[in-house]
Amino acid sequence: MASDRATLKVKPREIFGSRASRRLRRDGLVPGVVYGHGGEARPFQVSDRELRHLLAEGHTLLDLEVEGAKPVPVVIKEQQHHPVRDAVLHVDFHEVRLDEEIQAEVAIELDGADQAPGVREGGVLEHVTREITVEALPTEIPERLTVDVSQMEINDTLQLAVLAPPSGVKFIVEDPEEVTIATLSPPRVEEEPEPEVEEEAELVGEEGEEVPEGEEPAEGEERHAEEEGEGGGGEEGGT
Repeated sequence: MASDRATLKVKPREIFGSRASRRLRRDGLVPGVVYGHGGEARPFQVSDRELRHLLAEGHTLLDLEVEGAKPVPVVIKEQQHHPVRDAVLHVDFHEVRLDEEIQAEVAIELDGADQAPGVREGGVLEHVTREITVEALPTEIPERLTVDVSQMEINDTLQLAVLAPPSGVKFIVEDPEEVTIATLSPPRVEEEPEPEVEEEAELVGEEGEEVPEGEEPAEGEERHAEEEGEGGGGEEGGT
């Protein structure tokens, strides 16, 4: 649970636009916005290194300290990542009250995949649902949810219903039985490529009969075949 909150120190941001944002990123900074209770938006900039370190620790609730103001409890509202490098391009925080329940996205992790009998037999484990929306007080929101898959056999499916929410936490789903967390499919069978047909250079005579190597069709037979090919349609009608 989020008890000892981390503090992220940021500075106000006074320049805007895509060109300014690119300049910040080149300087090792990430642009962001924190939204207050009344919808007030306060732009800021934060060290890319410090932000990545905080995100890697999986904090759900943290204190955001904008230079010149007192720290406020916030949750991550949205992250934008580079499609290739996965670097954080922009981050949004939302200020929260510690005595009011909120909804947040929580990551779902699989534990024990290497021990699963189906995996040991060559089956393919697929992580279907990677995060779930929960509702709880900000201090009760878990940093992550862990699902044990160490007993999964081939053709097994795990639904959200097997995971009990932590105390004070509610899953925001209509039916946990309809939410698939993981599946374990049979091994994928790779189709062997068909053998290439070797082309043999063979002499084929009339009627498709193979002619033994070294022998040529008789001159008369060859001429006869040519005449049939040219005049096979019969004589044309005269005038």
